[in-house]
Formats: sequence, C-alpha cells, structure tokens
Amino acid sequence: MTRNPHETSGEPNPLRALDLETLRRRTSMKWRTHPEDVLPLWVAEMDVPLAEPVVRAVTEAMELGDTGYPAGTAYAEALAAFAAKRWDWGGLAVERTAIVPDVMLGVVEMLKLVTGYGDPVVVNPPVYPPFHDFVRNLDRRVVEAPLGGDARIDLDVLEDTFRRITAGRGRAAYLLCSPHNPTGTVHTAEELTAVAALAERYGVRVVADEIHAPLVVGDARFVPYLSVQGGERGLSLMSASKGWNLAGLKAALAVAGPEAAGDLARMPEEVGHGPSHVGILAHTAALRDGTAWLDALLAGLEANRGLLAALLAERLPGIRYRPGDATYLAWLDCRALGLGDDPAQAFLEHGRVALNSGLPFGSGGAGHARLNLAASPEVLEEAVRRTAAAVERAGGVRG
Repeated sequence: MTRNPHETSGEPNPLRALDLETLRRRTSMKWRTHPEDVLPLWVAEMDVPLAEPVVRAVTEAMELGDTGYPAGTAYAEALAAFAAKRWDWGGLAVERTAIVPDVMLGVVEMLKLVTGYGDPVVVNPPVYPPFHDFVRNLDRRVVEAPLGGDARIDLDVLEDTFRRITAGRGRAAYLLCSPHNPTGTVHTAEELTAVAALAERYGVRVVADEIHAPLVVGDARFVPYLSVQGGERGLSLMSASKGWNLAGLKAALAVAGPEAAGDLARMPEEVGHGPSHVGILAHTAALRDGTAWLDALLAGLEANRGLLAALLAERLPGIRYRPGDATYLAWLDCRALGLGDDPAQAFLEHGRVALNSGLPFGSGGAGHARLNLAASPEVLEEAVRRTAAAVERAGGVRG
C-alpha cells in the first residue's frame, strides 16, 4: 500500500504561509462573495501559496508569450506517471485520454456519450451539488441512491436503484464521486469492485469524478475506479485542480477504461479546445514536480482534521463530525443544535462564518453544513469560536 510520506517532504506547511490580510487581497469567489467581516470557509479554494514548480511553469509561459492553444499529451503522461507512483496503478493509458475544460464539463461530455435525453443518472447523496445541477441541465433525470449511515456506498440500495431504473431496458449511468465530496469517504477496492459488478449486471455505465484523488491522507489508499476488476467499461475524470489549488487554471483529463475507448473516441474534437493551455502547463508541472508540496499540504490537512475534531468536542459537542480520509472538506452534522434545516445560515448571520449549506447536497443534507478546513490553524480556531457564539445568539444548543 502506498503511503503519503509527509515527514520526508522537506516542504513547509503551505496552510501556515499566508495571513488573512494577504488572503483578503484575492479576488476569487471565496474572498469576494461575502463582506470582509465574514470568515470564508465554504467554497473549495485553499488558503495556500502555489507550489513553486507551478509558479515557475506559468511564469515561463508568460515570459515566452506561450498562451496559445493546447497541444500534445504531456498532461496525460504526467498523470500516468503520478498514478503509477502514487496509486500503484500502471493502467492509465495515454492513448485513452482526452483533455476537457474541467471535471464537471468533462462529466457532461461523458454522460452525453453513454446516455440520452431523459435517461436516469444515479448519484449518492449527500453529494457535490453540481452533480444534481449539471445532470438536470443536461436533460437527464437525477436518481438518488443515498449513502448509508456510515457515509459509505450502500450496495443494497445501489442495486435496488439499478434494478428499478433499468427495468425498461433503457440506458442509464452512475455518477460516482471518488473520493466522496462532502464526506471525504475513500471507497475501497472491494466496494468499487462490487459497484463494477452491479453496473455490469444491470448495464449501467459508470462515470467517476476522481478530482479529489490526490488528497488522501494517512494510511488510506485511493483506488482508481478503472483499476478494479469490471471497471474496464468505465470513464473517469481527473485533474490536478483540487490537489494543487488550480481551479482558476482550467484543465482536466477524461480517461477511458479499455472497453470504453470507443466511447471516448466519439467525443467531439471541439471539446478539447476548451481547456486553458496555461492551465495544462500548470497541472502538468504540479503532477510532475509538485509532489513534495502536496505531501506537506497533506500533513497540514491531517493536522487540521485533528484540530477541528478537538475544537468541536470542546466548544460545540452538539456537532457530529467524522473526519474523512480525503478532501479538505468537513461534513458537519448540526441537527442536534436546534438550528433547523440550514444551520449554515445561522452561522453566517450570527457568527459571520460562511460555510456551505447542506441542503443543496441532496437527501441527507438537511441540518448539515460543509466546512473547508484548508486554512491555517488560527483561522479554524477563530471559525469555531465564532460558530459557538453564533449558536448561543441563535438560541441553539451547544451540546
């Protein structure tokens, strides 16, 4: 099993590098959606400086005026090398990849290939809200197969769902979130193999969003869906975006299993014109040369998980938090606080802390909030202090 060598990265913790005054100079969504008195721990942007290899790659491109259209397979080659070293997976074939603008737009293109108008697409709520939004905007039908109480895929529920939606022998797809957002669940090889067997039995095509794959901590192991037995007909979307904080540098890769190569080949050529060439350069540099920075980040995130759990236990024991093994997101069960279906609204109004409301995450989201813990320990401490004060002001129950 591959482990993340945090202690040997030699890089400083990037989560401790920037102060709030510097961060508030940023003009991205995280820092411009709310007034300046609000502490933003919501949208998936990290409070980190970029990895030096990424800065160097983008700077050199600017100096050269290298801002044209993307070309070549360097991104796919870098991802294949990263996958082989990091996940012990040598099956990422460069010839079965295609560049796409970003992961969710890539998901849309993959669903176009394997489903048609009105076809069902299964999701596991609570799950990343764009899973619902993009599927509906594509004129497909969202079908929920909720996670179990342990925040893992409920295989019985999934099979019942597959059986029901394929009874008329129409086409169907399963949009798998791996690792899972917002719970941070890392699906095991056994679970994914079982998913693949169910998909094969019922003729359901699997499209896997694996954008959080680089962000697995400790002894947990990310297993690519395409690497498991039965995953040969699957399609995956991968990116360096989340691992290295590159959301503003658009680029992702669609990856096909051996038996899905023909599907990927049908993707329109113009889709590959959408990614940013500079973004591809940045993502390639991150995967190829940014692993020491990533390891330092993972060590910082692991420490922040422990810190958040301790702070909540002390200040807000009414919040149930089960630290996940991946992502930099914390899924907070706030139902015992007595703040209703949308506790994030109370935290914002009474504590000036911005978290994501759980409601858009689908079934199981009511009474929950998602917190972005990719911040400094000091910011996390202040966020919990404000949240505890907000509960008191709103008349809730701390514990």
